[in-house]
Amino acid sequence: MPDLSPDTAPVTGRQLVADLRELGVRAGATVMVHTSLRSLGWVIGGAQTVLEALREAVGPEGTLAMPTQSWQLCDPAFLDETPPQWWPTIRENLPLYHPATTPSQTMGIVAELFRTTPDALRSPHPHRSITAAGPRAAQVTATHPLDAPAGEQSPLGALVELDACILLLGVTAAKVTALHLAEHRAAYPGKRTVRNGVAMLVDGRREWLSWDELDVHDHDFVEVTEAFASDTGLVRTLRVGAANAQLMPMRPLVDYAAGWFTSHR
Repeated sequence: MPDLSPDTAPVTGRQLVADLRELGVRAGATVMVHTSLRSLGWVIGGAQTVLEALREAVGPEGTLAMPTQSWQLCDPAFLDETPPQWWPTIRENLPLYHPATTPSQTMGIVAELFRTTPDALRSPHPHRSITAAGPRAAQVTATHPLDAPAGEQSPLGALVELDACILLLGVTAAKVTALHLAEHRAAYPGKRTVRNGVAMLVDGRREWLSWDELDVHDHDFVEVTEAFASDTGLVRTLRVGAANAQLMPMRPLVDYAAGWFTSHR
């Protein structure tokens, strides 16, 4: 819970915008955001205020992106959270993915609100979608291959090409989705694929589609980001509201991490 003691103050949208600009978020930038509302303090207006502050910080020429993943639609065998005897029934009855209505899960309330923004575009991947809004949103979300949800042709690859920044608000670098792209690029022992699947309409008929995708991990994301910060000095750290916040360039981080994973995993 946010600190509600009398010696604290509520967090305003104006304060968030000022803090974001001091951190280095610039008008016209393309920014991939990962945030925890609770960490920001007692924000007047909650998620709506945070989202409005983020959009004001990048301005009308800037583009925001957030992960809006829907793990609930994954193959039950991939998730391995239910008895195997249930899996055929689950596969037969899972809802279809609809970018406009399928809720995101575990991404936080700010990302879920962002997904519903009228001008936001959501990528077509049924599990690992990314939502974007702004002049570059269409470029970010245009392609998202089923079998490479964090690969070069995914929104992560597009964000790298756009020289996007990564903004962490009250979350650690374990949440940096872009580092999965570095995993695709790296060569390390034990790198493997796993089977996944989803129910989709194919020529108007519901079918279960399966594919192999990279088995990704985030156990060393904090470590590699700390090494990147130490070696390059490209990570800016400041408080935004009540949260610890970090801003870093995506392309140099992904390039660095690909080499780091190759030599450290």
